[in-house]
Amino acid sequence: MNLSRSRNRRRGLAGLAAAAVLLGGLTAPPPAAAAEDGSASVLARHLRRALDQLQFEQVLDTNPPAGAAGLNALRKDNVDKEARKPPKKADLLAAVAAAEPIAQQPQIDLTVIELNRAGRPVSSGTVLMSPQYPDGKVVPVDGNLHTTDVRWRQWDDAGWYANRGQGTIDVVPGREKASIDFMSPYPASVLKLMVAFGVLRLVDQGKISLDDTYAYEPTTISSLCGPASSNTVRNYLDASLTWSSNAATCAMVKLLHDRGAVDGLNQTFQNLGLETLQLKNTNPANGARWGNPVTMSSLDTAKLLMLVNGGLGTLWTAPGGTGVTAAVLSDASRTFFKSKLGDQGMNVTLSTTNWCGAAYPAPGIPQLTPSRWIGADGTVAIPGQGIAYGRDVRPCNDRAEVTYAHKNGWVNNSGADAGIVKALPGKGGRTYVVAMFSNLGYQYVDSNRPPTGAENIWFTEKLAKLGKVIDDYERRRHP
Repeated sequence: MNLSRSRNRRRGLAGLAAAAVLLGGLTAPPPAAAAEDGSASVLARHLRRALDQLQFEQVLDTNPPAGAAGLNALRKDNVDKEARKPPKKADLLAAVAAAEPIAQQPQIDLTVIELNRAGRPVSSGTVLMSPQYPDGKVVPVDGNLHTTDVRWRQWDDAGWYANRGQGTIDVVPGREKASIDFMSPYPASVLKLMVAFGVLRLVDQGKISLDDTYAYEPTTISSLCGPASSNTVRNYLDASLTWSSNAATCAMVKLLHDRGAVDGLNQTFQNLGLETLQLKNTNPANGARWGNPVTMSSLDTAKLLMLVNGGLGTLWTAPGGTGVTAAVLSDASRTFFKSKLGDQGMNVTLSTTNWCGAAYPAPGIPQLTPSRWIGADGTVAIPGQGIAYGRDVRPCNDRAEVTYAHKNGWVNNSGADAGIVKALPGKGGRTYVVAMFSNLGYQYVDSNRPPTGAENIWFTEKLAKLGKVIDDYERRRHP
């Protein structure tokens, strides 16, 4: 019995899961039986051990469903998830005081892909945690960073409680015989990576320009998207990617619908071998309806970010036999995309530099906080989000080790972060892509969460600790 399961039993939580690990590698995959006996890559083993040691099962649930009525409410609450705002200060304090231990092992999907100086993958590891695999499973990922050994299921808000994290709707057809069955966490605002990719493909095809003005004129108003607006495509994408504007993203989703490009975008992901990336069921009338049919796995998201990062030659071969290169986006579009991710203002998940020097939350990836958001007093403020973090980030910038071009996302039962990490000059040679999806949104909190000063903290600090463990490991591997 592993230590995590032993801890869970002492806490009296029946049926908690250990981790399921997908082996990432660039050579021919080992037989499944060999993968079970500990032959996983060094990186994969490290990620598995890190998740186990961080004891995610210790988080508290501030809003567990109360019987059948609560589950029925969850079943209806799967459209426009992002429209729900985090609880207000007084409500949050009351919820934390009444929080209960989480019902079962949290759902986590984590990938790290290490890159060489040419932007090519050299090693990878993908780790899955869920209530379904108390002993863990290792599944080989082939030389194209692809697997058919996972039956990916769509997220189900109620099913996570009522069905022990077991999904019922397949994301990728034809995987009924896969050895692992996993319900993918809802990606939250990380879905904006797919939207930006789709819009920039239209730019590359000459169908639109970044400097075109787009008049967003919804035929129905949604609480997620807000009223009509007008701006350049460039500015909409900037707001979507740097401070996670839902309204700007809705405009770009509607633009994709106006151009008849949503189905083509989803087919492009399939053609690239990124089958789990699906921007489905959004509303062409307003760009809203961001619900559970929108799916992303960490492995495919990390591969998408490899394309954004750029690399020499064929990065992988799609299942149809086509070689995939960074030319799927033009140099100009990739540069624009990376610059916006690099200007990320919400450094609050795997990295937590917006709270530089705070006792809580713990430090994560030691990134350089973009100067764009830093005021004269050294503190970060995000006007579009109405958030001022109140901590002087200059000391953390002085000792920063990496840049982190990323996009994160959060709703009550989703906490996600995905991006490209690169060492600063003189800080080692590491470059890697990390993508993490979980059901640990702002509904779940730490028992040591302070009563004051944590109002804008929307995740367990264990996610930041995970980011730091990953980066510490990569620094040691690439001094």
